[in-house]
Amino acid sequence: MDPISDMIIQLKNGSVVRRESISVPYSNLKNAVALALLKTGYVSSVVRRARKVGSALEITLRYDDGQSKIKDVLRISKPSKRVYMGVKDLRSVKSGHGALILSTPKGILTEKEAKRELVGGEALFKIW
Repeated sequence: MDPISDMIIQLKNGSVVRRESISVPYSNLKNAVALALLKTGYVSSVVRRARKVGSALEITLRYDDGQSKIKDVLRISKPSKRVYMGVKDLRSVKSGHGALILSTPKGILTEKEAKRELVGGEALFKIW
């Protein structure tokens, strides 16, 4: 299965039903993606919780004036088809009202950070 797709769909569905937070199984990749979403303002906090078996990542969703910050997500690169973008291919999402999350040699970055660092990478998903 695809753990990143599961995580972003849980984020989207949680925001649609106005949940305060969601919990996903912990991994370093999910933690890095959640921290990138925290920097862009789509979530308000990211906490690692210990359980009897494994750990969980608790992500608190962000709402402004009762409206969720997360309107929709679009998975770009999948396990069956990887999509890579160079720094020249990076474009803003929804005229700057969204974010493209990339896996680069410098870690998980948004398209703005990747342009600043002059690196490309695997396009994971778009969020707006």
